[in-house]
Amino acid sequence: MSLGDILAIMRRRWYCMVPLTLLSILAGGYLFRTVPVSYESQSSVTLLDSSAIAELAPTFGNPLSNAGGSLVVTADVLIRTLQSSDSAKELHSRGVTDRYTVGFAPNADSPLLTLSVTGTDRAKVLRETTTLTKFTGEQLKALQAASKVPSVYAVQTAPVVLPQTPVSQPKSRYQNIAAVVIVGMVAAFLLSILAEGVAVVRRRGRAQPGYVPRRHRASPPERPKGLLARRLDATTILTGYLALAFFVPSNLTLPALGGVGTPANVFALLGLLWYLATWLGGRILPARGTRLVRVVMCLLAAAVLLAYLANATRESTHEEVLGADRGLIGLGVWVALVVLASAGIQERSRLETLMRRLVVMGTVVALIGYYDFFAATNIADSIHIPGLQSSTAGISAMDRGSFTRPRSTTAHPLEFGGMLAILVPFAVHQAFDPVRRHVRAWRRWAPVAIMAGALPLTVSRTSIIGAFIVILVMVPRWKPQRRWAAIGLILGSVAGFKVIIPGLIGTITNLFASFLSNSDSSTQARTVKYSAIVPYFDEHPWFGRGFGTFTPDLYFFTDNQYMLTLAEMGILGLVALFALFITGMHTGGAIRRLARTESDRELGQAFLASALVALVISATFDALSFPMYAGMFFLVLGAGGSYLGFVRREAKAVLEVPVPRTPTETKLPQLVESR
Repeated sequence: MSLGDILAIMRRRWYCMVPLTLLSILAGGYLFRTVPVSYESQSSVTLLDSSAIAELAPTFGNPLSNAGGSLVVTADVLIRTLQSSDSAKELHSRGVTDRYTVGFAPNADSPLLTLSVTGTDRAKVLRETTTLTKFTGEQLKALQAASKVPSVYAVQTAPVVLPQTPVSQPKSRYQNIAAVVIVGMVAAFLLSILAEGVAVVRRRGRAQPGYVPRRHRASPPERPKGLLARRLDATTILTGYLALAFFVPSNLTLPALGGVGTPANVFALLGLLWYLATWLGGRILPARGTRLVRVVMCLLAAAVLLAYLANATRESTHEEVLGADRGLIGLGVWVALVVLASAGIQERSRLETLMRRLVVMGTVVALIGYYDFFAATNIADSIHIPGLQSSTAGISAMDRGSFTRPRSTTAHPLEFGGMLAILVPFAVHQAFDPVRRHVRAWRRWAPVAIMAGALPLTVSRTSIIGAFIVILVMVPRWKPQRRWAAIGLILGSVAGFKVIIPGLIGTITNLFASFLSNSDSSTQARTVKYSAIVPYFDEHPWFGRGFGTFTPDLYFFTDNQYMLTLAEMGILGLVALFALFITGMHTGGAIRRLARTESDRELGQAFLASALVALVISATFDALSFPMYAGMFFLVLGAGGSYLGFVRREAKAVLEVPVPRTPTETKLPQLVESR
């Protein structure tokens, strides 16, 4: 279905589009007139060590000199106390009826708390902020009094920023209005497509005898030319997604959508609407034999929705509610990628085109990483796009040893290395593919060399583990001549890195040595967090606290996707996550078993290697929190399901071809006596 077809449907079904669109606009105008502007006031307090504990130099009467970073745990206990239901009731009795939040100050490694109140009455908001600030000090004293802490050892609070004059917050107001208008227009669009699909079915049923379907006509009518009349397919939509995902830095997002609001994710959601419109209009049917990956996505969707309901049933903060909403948006993006790749691609040639474009664009991103490494900078920091803002504050070049860790257009070096690790197997397959033997050798092998060579530059264990898994899965399946040549090339590459970039291999070796000896501070910090996750898991073991709610701003970094999934989605979410990885590996193995050519068997091995890489490195960082990595994983998962459908249909077609009989098996015709 082309854009011209969609516009024609909207014109024909104007009686669906116009009323709902006008109704949504009127509803937005009504909200604009009736919903009052909200105001926010903030204050900040810090915790002070007692003079008996903090044996410091003379402070000359300045109490802030005792604001030590060792009171972070005390500040965390105080924050949780202020967020409890008992504190909320007490504050309500004191007149704090508007929404309030308490948390650590952004980018602060000391016990500095930020208190904020949001409401519609400016004077009342200021009074409530003053009350909340005073109540914070009282709660700290009550906590210590309950523990019978001597007054000489008591921790004190001191205001750092007094309650500020409330500032208007029109952003949330406009967001609600825009949400109502967008929902109304999307509903009108889907209703128009549904009405068109029903009409198409009725017209086919009323077809008179002698009607020749369009697919059986000898010469179909020539389609009109032009941009709007050009036929769109899933490969075109996914190519647009790849271009936005790779070349727009993943930390640049639309305001108020957080990390999931990247232009690529928004484009993917529009692509899902296009697929629904084409499907409801009777123009496309899901590709046969590709249902498995979509069934597994249904399991993931069920886990996310149940976690969303679990978050709604507990006393979650406003930030957690927003995080859960963003989690639903992220789920929609992942569903869009899997559906478009598995059900939307109807021709194998178009799927192969998509995979080639995926490797080529990944190679360009890797080249940008080379520039970041050797120039000791991050080129993405200099990219500014009007209308987009950074979802991560304070991003800067990261160093390890004497090397700058590149991140290219991704949000973190770990995302950069993980994304390349799941793409390298497909670059290797395309380099060996006999169909592409006519292409010059340097064009086939350049993506392999560039992406594989960029993995050590990230100076991370995640990248090296990913590369090792790819080698371990793919190389043993090759013929001996190719296998030994590959092993020699890998060893030569390691030697080349030692000569070209002195110290890099040694730094990476030290990373693994410190990990094995348990002397690495990074590893120790991660293992400590594992035990810290247990209390949150015990609170909601089956469905979790809500997908997208366990954010570093409110809690801490987990650096482990499995632990994060346990906290956010519970046991059901962890089962769904493992089902995704197992499905990806099963898909690769099934392609390898059913393939009729050596190239297809190697392609199945590439899908298996990619899924296994994702399974293992998810234990080294919170993988699905990074939009580019998550998008590539789900796109590859959907592409694997699509390839499996093609291979199954080809194998079935071979089995159904009748085998010609030999002359002795041919049945002779019966002779009849003539009269």
